[in-house]
Amino acid sequence: MSEELDDQTTVTRRTPPAVAVVDAQTPGNVGTIARGMKNFGFEDLLLVDPPALDRDGPAYGFAGHARDDILPNASEVTFDQLVENYHTIGCTAVTNEDDNSHVRFPFSTPGELADRLETVEGPTALVFGRERVGLTNEELAQIDEICSIPAAEEYPVLNLGQAATITLYELSSLTLAKGDTQLPDREQVRAPQETVDRVYDQWDALLAELNHPSEKHDKTMRMLRRIHGRADLTAREAHTLLGVLRRATDRPEKK
Repeated sequence: MSEELDDQTTVTRRTPPAVAVVDAQTPGNVGTIARGMKNFGFEDLLLVDPPALDRDGPAYGFAGHARDDILPNASEVTFDQLVENYHTIGCTAVTNEDDNSHVRFPFSTPGELADRLETVEGPTALVFGRERVGLTNEELAQIDEICSIPAAEEYPVLNLGQAATITLYELSSLTLAKGDTQLPDREQVRAPQETVDRVYDQWDALLAELNHPSEKHDKTMRMLRRIHGRADLTAREAHTLLGVLRRATDRPEKK
């Protein structure tokens, strides 16, 4: 763990937010949060009254590749340093609060928070509390705003590691550019129109081969055009479909 922030430390880094964990009781949860940070592009981990984080213990075991950088580079801070140096966002379950009780209200969902933080300058920290009781009302009273994950009314309380991972995923638009994830390219190039027209011609030939009722022919072709139009076929898809239709049209005569 890196050296503690002193009282004179001034944090000037812009978003994405730091991630702060207050008084975690279980080292494994700290490791889980560090791993979630690594998954979604967050780097700065702040720990208030952390448990012992043995390099051979569960924190490093649960951290995955975050054991190489995020976890060993975490900074230990006091709660007072946290609220003095950062715009703090307390992440907690909201339990029947309304505008008559301002400790846990108003609040944002993680998705709403992501949209707003894109334009926020200055140091920001997501603050997660203890496994059993989360953040106390006294701590929340010192925090700038509240964030809560929508969950089932009958049981809205999430495990600390789960809550942090969900929140970080929702905020990953602040950290990961469009090409920075492992997902394949979602954009597809539509097949050339002449290739698509060959597919329609082959359908036309297949309907004739199947002795499709002539009075239904035009209506069926319109339907097929609409289906393929919505599908927005790629060149490879169109050629594959064309081959199947051609084989069906030229099928050997049955004996």
